[in-house]
Amino acid sequence: MTGRREDGTPRVSPGVYLLNRDASPQFHVPILVRVIRELTDRHPPYGWTWIDCYQLDRHGDATEKRQLFVMPEGIRPVRVAPVPYPARRASARTSR
Repeated sequence: MTGRREDGTPRVSPGVYLLNRDASPQFHVPILVRVIRELTDRHPPYGWTWIDCYQLDRHGDATEKRQLFVMPEGIRPVRVAPVPYPARRASARTSR
């Protein structure tokens, strides 16, 4: 996150974030997202913002494009190492 809006709410930078209840009550089951951009043309209440993002699966691949209403103070940046496709197939075979 870089900078702040005029009302003091932090701006959201592109990147990978964990969203849980700190970000919004809707995330009682945490999700991982890759933020594309903050939607600055909307005017949310103090402390909230809209983001354009992709929800990620356990491999870090995008599964769904979403627009979410979140509290920037509650989102947590995370590092997600990509899982090569051959490693995914090998782990799927060994887990059976």
